[in-house]
Amino acid sequence: MDGLWIPVTIAAAGFQALRTSLQKYLTGRVSTIASTFTRFAFGLPFALLWLLALTLGRGVPMPEPDRDFFLIVAVGAVGQILATALLLHVVTLRNVAVGVAFSKAEIILTAIFGFVVLGDALTMWAVLAIVIGTLGVMVTSMKTSDRPLVALLGGIGERTALLGLVSGSLFGVSAVAFRAASTGLGHPDVLVSAAYALAWATAIQTGVMAAWLWARERDQFARLRAAWRPSLAAGIAGVAGSACWFTAMTIQTVAIVRTLGLVELLFTFAMSVLWFRERPTKAEVVGVVMLVAAIVLLLNPPR
Repeated sequence: MDGLWIPVTIAAAGFQALRTSLQKYLTGRVSTIASTFTRFAFGLPFALLWLLALTLGRGVPMPEPDRDFFLIVAVGAVGQILATALLLHVVTLRNVAVGVAFSKAEIILTAIFGFVVLGDALTMWAVLAIVIGTLGVMVTSMKTSDRPLVALLGGIGERTALLGLVSGSLFGVSAVAFRAASTGLGHPDVLVSAAYALAWATAIQTGVMAAWLWARERDQFARLRAAWRPSLAAGIAGVAGSACWFTAMTIQTVAIVRTLGLVELLFTFAMSVLWFRERPTKAEVVGVVMLVAAIVLLLNPPR
């Protein structure tokens, strides 16, 4: 079971890439917030079915959560929504690349939060892999710049960089909270623990975002009904990816899982070069080389 997190994380990255593509397709039909809502609302029934299949279908009892579980999973659910909303705001500002790049510091921040809150210690090689991977994805985010490292350093004091860091921090808090909620259940079955936490998190996120849409963008519900087929596909891909993320993060520390999850960017890079015949920039090539080095180091640390 210990090594299960590796293929599960790679699967999570693949599902996330698919979900992102489907949500981009939806953005032309519904608002950005409504497109984000699909991953929760249309995914919730499948999250519940997955939980029931793992428990009733296998004769395994449901977890018995305490009050702390609901508080922690709510923190994770709301934190993820706020992080996503803030990142969406960042992309509307000037020098958006800097803001997005600094949001990628999420993994380093997650490692810090995981150590402080859960005592998740990391080896020296894991820390090095996390730093290299984070720098790689930050450099890749600056692909429109001829001097990405200079642009990153020069943008440290900008408002977009600060907002990006706050967004990354919230993503980190969310991921650590989900791991804490799942492992805190004390259930002997890792799959059930992850599925139970996922079902509650998705239910909370669906309720929060439905309330927001009802108050601010009520017309989007009709648009979502009209676009139910791609919305359903996005929901299934989203919940499949989340189920994999939750499972991997229940087994392994969050920062390590998220670092391996950067393989998603390698999938995207390969698709753009091989499928769409796009010419990569120097920053993208440097970033991808750093990502590959980080993943190799993470999975095969020196003895």
